[in-house]
Amino acid sequence: MFVTIPGRERIPLRWATPVLFSLLWLSFITVELMPGAEQRRLLMEWGALSGGLASPEAWWQSIRTGSLWRLVTALFLHADWAHLLGNLVFLLIFGLPAERAMGPWRLLVLFLLGGAVANLAAVIAIGTPDRLIIGASGAVSALIGAYLALFPAAKLGVVVPLGLFLQFVKVPAPLLIGVWALLQLVFTFIGPAFGAVAWSAHLAGFAFGGVFALIARAGIARRMRRRRGL
Repeated sequence: MFVTIPGRERIPLRWATPVLFSLLWLSFITVELMPGAEQRRLLMEWGALSGGLASPEAWWQSIRTGSLWRLVTALFLHADWAHLLGNLVFLLIFGLPAERAMGPWRLLVLFLLGGAVANLAAVIAIGTPDRLIIGASGAVSALIGAYLALFPAAKLGVVVPLGLFLQFVKVPAPLLIGVWALLQLVFTFIGPAFGAVAWSAHLAGFAFGGVFALIARAGIARRMRRRRGL
């Protein structure tokens, strides 16, 4: 006689990724419904601008006025549908498994802090002053960097449309990361930015995510052991 023994692993609720997904989507819809002049005003007031933070005085002024928060609020603004959808798709692909491993609060910290660091890198690296820096690409890059550092040989499930059918396949994580980088390159030259995409933000976000994962690896391992009841 064979007796089925249920596994001891508890599957926690993954809420951080859906919350971020919803906020990104709702923010874009809200901005799109505004008149053109209001849209431009909001983007300039809440998006990050290049050319600042080059001196201690500029840093102090940004902290005093609260404009440093633009590095975070800029994550929830996007230029167009392609810009938004590209980030949403890869947020789901990498955010959900990353949240399962590290937990919702670590994922939120990684997304917001990694995105802010990525935007800061773009603010400093772009030489032209007052260039608008928006989008969650740097934050998504941080998630991708963290996932690759934690699970370099992992495979992720994706749904591929094949004619009238949808096929579920397992794809190596590094291959999906290559697709992400290629899409960013394509959107650079066919989107409204026309070569002005802040690659420094992507690279800084990716590097920050990798370092974050390495620093938090011990805590993440303990969390995964507790979840399995070990």
